[in-house]
Amino acid sequence: MTNPLRTSWDTPFELPPFDLIEDEHFAPALDAALIDARAAIAAICDGSDPTFANTIEALSLADAPLEKALSPFFAMAGADSNPVREELMRDFSPMLSAYSSEITANTALFARIETLWNTRDDLDLTDEQARVLLLTRRNFVRSGAQLEGFAADRLADVKQRLSVLGTRFTQNLLADERSWFMPLDDVAGLPDFLIAAAKSAGQEKDGGGPIVTLSRSLIVPFLQFSLRRDLREKAYEAWTARGANGGETDNRALAGEILSLRAERANLLGYDSFADYKLETQMAKTPDAVRALLMQVWEPAKASAEADALVLQAMMHNDNESGPLEPWDWRYYSEKRRAAEHDLNEAELKPYLQLDRMIEAAFSCSNRLFGLEFTPIDAPLYHADCRAWDVTRDGKHMAVFIGDYFARSSKRSGAWCSAMRSQQKLAGDIRAQVINVCNFAKPPTGQKALLSYDDARTLFHEFGHALHQMLSDVTYELISGTSVARDFVELPSQLYEHWLEVPEVLEEFATHADTGEPMPRDLLDSMLGAATYDMGFSTVEYVASAMVDLEFHAGEDAPADPMQKQAEILEDIGMPRPIRMRHATPHFAHVFAGDGYSSGYYSYMWSEVMDADAFQAFEENGGPFDPDMAKKLETHILSAGGSEDAAELYLKFRGAMPDATALLKGRGLAG
Repeated sequence: MTNPLRTSWDTPFELPPFDLIEDEHFAPALDAALIDARAAIAAICDGSDPTFANTIEALSLADAPLEKALSPFFAMAGADSNPVREELMRDFSPMLSAYSSEITANTALFARIETLWNTRDDLDLTDEQARVLLLTRRNFVRSGAQLEGFAADRLADVKQRLSVLGTRFTQNLLADERSWFMPLDDVAGLPDFLIAAAKSAGQEKDGGGPIVTLSRSLIVPFLQFSLRRDLREKAYEAWTARGANGGETDNRALAGEILSLRAERANLLGYDSFADYKLETQMAKTPDAVRALLMQVWEPAKASAEADALVLQAMMHNDNESGPLEPWDWRYYSEKRRAAEHDLNEAELKPYLQLDRMIEAAFSCSNRLFGLEFTPIDAPLYHADCRAWDVTRDGKHMAVFIGDYFARSSKRSGAWCSAMRSQQKLAGDIRAQVINVCNFAKPPTGQKALLSYDDARTLFHEFGHALHQMLSDVTYELISGTSVARDFVELPSQLYEHWLEVPEVLEEFATHADTGEPMPRDLLDSMLGAATYDMGFSTVEYVASAMVDLEFHAGEDAPADPMQKQAEILEDIGMPRPIRMRHATPHFAHVFAGDGYSSGYYSYMWSEVMDADAFQAFEENGGPFDPDMAKKLETHILSAGGSEDAAELYLKFRGAMPDATALLKGRGLAG
């Protein structure tokens, strides 16, 4: 039988033929692709004199068969998993890690790269080629290409074990999220939109009645509205216990081993700590720089949260609830306070934030800023909930955009943007295929999907990442789209959130699901006026997570007991009692499901310093849709990828680097 992962794809825009791909195709496709890739590497090392074309460019193209086989697999494994795909992921992770180590340990290949590096001034390289050569060599060195003997072998073993542990961590978390739910026998206080979403979740789970699951889009509004304090506690404790329930899915021991292996990896490469290793290539550069930013924000955020806690505590006692304010009480009383102080509540707001209209709003803003247009595509995708669009500008195809918006038990939690194919020009005019994945509550059949304001921000955030991919305009995939420093990658996504706050955008697209009427001006003003409401709480839960991540990785030795170390870090910074970390260690997938955000969760705040400053540039120069600023943003940020150092790109866009002043002001935390 022909394997569709090994043939040319006669599909719209060469999308993977998901209607033909079966789980049984993945393993043989990977085996064959690895043979092809190894043959390509061997051909590079054939003894000819190294040139940029026959070494660096050839290396850039060598993994094409692997990408073709794996891009649809990873899309499906993350957003529509099943037991077969989970087993395949466990099998593939060590195989791919071993292949990666094999490449970086190839002495003949690295010798060719070193020859090019040492003679780079004589190669007449373009600026982009010089950047690709620098990054290629740096990646090899940081992967251990200069190690020999035991150190080289041990590093390969460490990386392979880390890949296995990261996969297990993710799958354990998904298993806990998938298995827990709470039947809703008492819906006292719950608004209609939440009851409808709970009924839909019950139908998806087992065809039963309404339930609360561990999906953020369900559990957060439940914590905001449920009158039953005992049920709020039960749901909250289940939510925060993900990955820490004992048994086979417990992640605590895995986290300890991951931290230990990362510390060993850094030491093998000559770094004092994993944080030193990881931050070397980021804008922040050092743990001290990260710590300084986080603490600059922590103190005013903590003071704000503690003042808010006193108000919420008094409200709770007025309800004749005894004892201290607990974490499962905060959102409930905060929602009541918001309704009173800002004349605003989630139930009144949600009908005006329809999913389809918010998608239209994101598209419209990108059209006004960058001239992009979106036309639906009829193509088979990996799940029936997915939708696809052809993205064009002036009639030219720019990208394919896929949206996968609803929560389901086969999808891991959170929201993310990924590219099944990245833009590049080396192999032709290759345009990106980009996916936004979210976990919004799915409405019952025939009803419109409604978002919270936080959901709508998430949609704009992920679409900002997508724009970084869709507008990429480089030759080499290594520097395409979001292939930038981790503490720079969140700039486009967080910056794009600001357009959701533009009144004229909301006036056009925030229309009532039943009447079609635009959001009343007083409600719109209340919503925007409450934009910094409860910011002490949200900042504290985020910064606490970022501090724990940093300190986990900043020592020469890994903590012997991560949970004890977590408690010590939170005590040292004075974590307010009724607030917990946004992501506790056993379910901190950003940090432990892979190396992406390890020692890098701070990146959101580092980028926020820039995004607050960047949007201010629009406001100073003609408003949010100023064409000159939009052109500068596209030229120097969105289309440039990693073609230059991140700081240099930002300087070209803005003219100077920002400080945290705009961030603190934007969060309502300025003194």
